[in-house]
Amino acid sequence: MADNLPSEFDVIVIGTGLPESITAAACSRSGQRVLHVDSRSYYGGNWASFSFSGLLSWLKEYQENSDIVNENPAWQEHILENEEAIALSRKDKTIQHVEVFCYASQDLHEDVEETGALQKNHASVTSVNPTEGEHSAYLPSEDESSCTVSCQMPTEQTPNSDLESSLEINDVEATGEEGKCCDDKTFVKSASEEETSENVLTTEDTTLQPKKNRITYSQIIKEGRRFNIDLVSKLLYSRGLLIDLLIKSNVSRYAEFKNITRILAFREGRVEQVPCSRADVFNSKQLTMVEKRMLMKFLTFCMEYEKHPDEYKAYEEITFSEYLKTQKLTPNLQYFVLHSIAMTSETASNTIDGLKATKNFLHCLGRYGNTPFLFPLYGQGELPQCFCRMCAVFGGIYCLRHSVQCLVVDKESRKCKAVIDQFGQRIISKHFLVEDSYFSENTCSHVQYRQISRSVLITDRSVLKADSDQQISILTVPAMETGTFAVRVIELCSSTMTCMKGTYLVHLTCTSSKTAREDLEPVVQKLFTPYTETEIENEEDEKPRLLWALYFNMRDSSDVSRNSYNDLPSNIYVCSGPDCGLGNDNAVKQAETLFQQICPNEDFCPPPPNPEDIVIDGDSLQSEASESSFIPEVNSETPKESRSLGNPEQSSQ
Repeated sequence: MADNLPSEFDVIVIGTGLPESITAAACSRSGQRVLHVDSRSYYGGNWASFSFSGLLSWLKEYQENSDIVNENPAWQEHILENEEAIALSRKDKTIQHVEVFCYASQDLHEDVEETGALQKNHASVTSVNPTEGEHSAYLPSEDESSCTVSCQMPTEQTPNSDLESSLEINDVEATGEEGKCCDDKTFVKSASEEETSENVLTTEDTTLQPKKNRITYSQIIKEGRRFNIDLVSKLLYSRGLLIDLLIKSNVSRYAEFKNITRILAFREGRVEQVPCSRADVFNSKQLTMVEKRMLMKFLTFCMEYEKHPDEYKAYEEITFSEYLKTQKLTPNLQYFVLHSIAMTSETASNTIDGLKATKNFLHCLGRYGNTPFLFPLYGQGELPQCFCRMCAVFGGIYCLRHSVQCLVVDKESRKCKAVIDQFGQRIISKHFLVEDSYFSENTCSHVQYRQISRSVLITDRSVLKADSDQQISILTVPAMETGTFAVRVIELCSSTMTCMKGTYLVHLTCTSSKTAREDLEPVVQKLFTPYTETEIENEEDEKPRLLWALYFNMRDSSDVSRNSYNDLPSNIYVCSGPDCGLGNDNAVKQAETLFQQICPNEDFCPPPPNPEDIVIDGDSLQSEASESSFIPEVNSETPKESRSLGNPEQSSQ
């Protein structure tokens, strides 16, 4: 396959995370010849989404990845006397302290496989006695990476249900194959996307689910394609940089979104809904009439706080929490504003930062719904793929499972001139964009990284019951002790196409102070109860039951200065992985900054040309004309949820 690659490009991008994919799309759109490669077998890097079996395979790969031994590199013979090489790493060390726990009843037979899935190597699962559920069986690994699996004793498996495959289509307005393909017919969808799209639209093997929903581990495995599990948990602010970029570039036609339906708060051991829009405030039964007036008055001030400097200038040096105490707000309102609207903590933000965060929250209300946030159907991993499609439409070349061995640097000019890939092919380029996880320890010896603690849970019901079971919620749990951080909880229902019917997918995220399990397990224990067979009959139990849990730490390189890397030539640009923030602004800012360095004075991701304005000379190009004519077709087939990005006023009605 390498023999077929051109030997020269304008830009080579290594890694398919969100910043790299946006930059690649912008460069391709501006006429640059782009080669986009990734040594992984999937798009997105640490921004990816997986089906359940795909996630187990990913865990298995990380176990095997830790055992890689760097052999004597064969690429050295390709380096000339006037050149030197920057070797790239074969190990991905961005994920650590992986622990997996299965609480669901297990009746796992060898022939139980994910419906319609290809044969995959799953991470091993160990059964232990129920009394040993808190203990874990460690799989050997290196670099402090461990995979732990704890399962309860087997019980009877109940019939799984595929009925939702036909019911969910109307709810989410899912697109067909035309809506999921890019305009370039040579572009191939990722395996996870093909599996998900096919699964949503099939209605085979439909069976009725029993009234008592008893979910087993075997059922989760069999229904695994209904899961799209994000490695990084984020939402899109409805007026954030990423939404603006999706609309401007018309990449929004490749994705669909759902509005977050509830903002929740955890107070005095209870989960409650936070009123944030004007209608929510006045319809709330939690607030007194006096509190409603207080809250509306303060939120109105926050929307225009810059016009009233006298109201906050004297409080700039204190925390936002202390400032709220001076604003005649009840403790109840102070808690809601601090943790659920500004989404900060008692010590994390000063007054100005808190007012900015509150204004941003309020500014995003009403554009697409009653909350400020959107979530992409099929998971966050769809977003890098959307920009990869755009890059491919404008001529970008993609190679997954294609590793780059080293970067070749000219000794005289101190510029990077080429890469050498796994086949020994030398590919020349002017600019090189590299995801930081590809750099070796020699390059990163002076870099200090932060860590993100992550947990992914599968539960049987929502943390807060409602009339509808299709709620998408965000909850902030304040730090429980000094030295720890607030935990962000995002709960997704099955209509987001990220989990099977009858379950919820819950993401927990915080800045690390210890391992992910140590940081997040106290919050998990407060919100959920482990699944046991005796509790299945107890419908009065307020807490949702926990069926499956994953903990891991992810590297956060978002604040690393480029100067921290050793001896990088000026035409090598570094892309960081995901940060701990809720939104995607950091990735968009990073991509735009890198693009302007590569293509100064060029427009960043301008709208694509209207196909009707394209003039094609000669009959020999009829095929190109027919291909370009697909563009308006795809746009016309885009579902209403996706189209609404360009017409927010209509959707908010």
